[in-house]
This record gives sequence, C-alpha cells and structure tokens, in this order.
Amino acid sequence: MLAALSYGDAIGNEALRIQQILRAAGHDSEIFAESVHPEMAGAAYKLWDYRDLASPDNLLILHFSIGAGVSTFAYHLPDPILMIYHNITPARWFATFHQHLAGLCYHGRRELKAFVPRASVALGDSEFNRSELEAVGFHPTGVLPLLLDPERLAERPNPVVLEMFDDDKTNFLFVGRVIPNKCFDDLIKVFAFYQKFIDRNARLLLVGEWVGFEKYYEALVRMVDDLGLKDVVFTGHVDDDDLSAYYEVADLFLCLSEHEGYCVPLVEAFRFGVPVMAVDAGAVSETLGGAGVLIREKRIDDIALMAHAIVTDEALADELVRAQDRVIDSMRERDDAALLLGFVEQARSVGRVGA
Repeated sequence: MLAALSYGDAIGNEALRIQQILRAAGHDSEIFAESVHPEMAGAAYKLWDYRDLASPDNLLILHFSIGAGVSTFAYHLPDPILMIYHNITPARWFATFHQHLAGLCYHGRRELKAFVPRASVALGDSEFNRSELEAVGFHPTGVLPLLLDPERLAERPNPVVLEMFDDDKTNFLFVGRVIPNKCFDDLIKVFAFYQKFIDRNARLLLVGEWVGFEKYYEALVRMVDDLGLKDVVFTGHVDDDDLSAYYEVADLFLCLSEHEGYCVPLVEAFRFGVPVMAVDAGAVSETLGGAGVLIREKRIDDIALMAHAIVTDEALADELVRAQDRVIDSMRERDDAALLLGFVEQARSVGRVGA
C-alpha cells in the first residue's frame, strides 16, 4: 500500500519488486495506491478497494514517505502492518515553492509517530532511515535495502538521445526530481565555475520532472540565463530508454542533494560505469558503500576542480569505477528475497502475538 504508483518512481518500482518476490514465494500479493499513473494502469488497485479485503489474517506492507490519505486509511484497518519508511523530506525545503507539499511533509512526520504502536515491524530502506524510526520509538526495527529490479534500465538506450549528446563535450549528469532539497542551484553554480574557468566545452544534463515545482524550475532557468551559461539541459520526465542513454553519455554523475533517504540514481550510475561525486548528506554515504567521491564540504570551486580531475584523468576515473563495480557486485550477491521474506515472517509472528 502506497500513496502513488508512479512511472519510474523508486518507491513504486520497489512495490512492484516486492510483489514479484512475494508471488514467487507462493504468497498472494496485490498493490493498492491512492493514485495510479496512467502508464501503470492495471498494476495496482485503487486504495479504497482494499476495504472489502481488510483482515487480521493479512499482512499490510505500508510504504511511508509523506503525509497522505493512505496512512490514515491504513491506520484504521484491522491488518497487522509491516512499515517500510522511505524518509520524509523536512518541510522547510518546500516552504518557499510549494506550501501544500510542505504541509504534507510536516504532517507526515507527525503521523509517523502515531504508527509506533500500530506497526508490527518498522523497516528503513537505509540505516539512516532506520535510525530515525528508532529515535521516534519504533520497535522492532530493521533495514531492508531498497529492492531494485536488476533488469530495469537493461533495454537498449534511445539512439536519438545518444545522437544528440554523445559528442566531444564533457557531460555532467544529475538525475532526480527538480525540487529544492536536490540543490539544483548548487549544481548550476558548480557548472558555471567549470564552464567559465576550466572548460567551456562542457554540458550539464539535468534529468527529472518539475511538475508541481514550476516556480523552482523557472527560478533555475532564470539563474542559468543570468549566469550566461550554455549547454544546460533540463530534460523533464524521461522514459527508461532515454534514461539509459543519459547514463551512457555521462562522464561524471554529480549529486549535491542535501537530503536523501537512499538515492537510487547513485546506484544506477554505478551500474552504467559512471564515476560519481556526491555530497555527504542523509543516506548518501551509506548508498555509496565506500565508493565514489564523497564531498564533505560544499565548496563550489573545489568541487569543480575535482570534477575536472576525474573527467581528464582516465586512470583516476577507472579506479573510481572499479570501486563502484565492487559495490554493485556485493549488491548482486545479497539475497534480497530472503531478507524480505524474513521480515515478512517476523511481522506476521508479531501480529499474531499482538492479536
């Protein structure tokens, strides 16, 4: 059960992966969402359809990521709950550009506390998230790393995107929704320093949708214009074959986000052999697993200079990619199915005792 099953969204993709694992293990599993993206029609039922199926004999896996009707609905059901917490961005990040979303985030953190006696087991998809659950008072807690479909982005990259951007320019890439906590303004500042003082033959590819954050997007576009920058590309939402192509043409993945509960694009960049630099915020260090370049202080000139060292020193880039490959290898060796099913059985046992 989740707020929205969206196309290409990490939480929605995990719900689909969990369903796949549960069904393979012989369990009945269906997805219920408050809203369903048209491209995901048929993959989930409407949230309210669950009323007739609710039962203490079920196990409800609740994805908690924002204040929404889904949490209120789930709270009052008779089903034992296995909560998966994806973190909630602090409301302050959205107060200027999206007051309604800021309110949802504020209330979401209040609702989270209400679930302390309601959840049989509460999981974070990172240790960072699990520690927040523990601090609020949840027990027992655990870590279920975000379950990623190993076949996602395996399709052939879009040749049109390759044709457009696979050239002699240095491509800096970031993938993520165009929202304030992702710090797109800082990405633009780093790129401005790089293009003006290091190498004019560079391009910044910013892949992600801005629907709902048009004011923030417009402010970023004005910033690009005011700085007189060229080759800053906002793609908007893209299909998976487009996304694969953007990773293929990237020379460096640069993440300056200051709040991440996990950060899937870091792992995707690893898979495509793209060297990664990322600010040490939230679960970023945990996601990197000791690979990539972890930025401790956000100094614009130093970040630009390190980025230049990576894209111009083939040996350095290769060393980074080899370390990233080892992280991906360890993820492949991890038995996600066994981990999930173990937590499912634990939640069912706690639920039976509680009943």
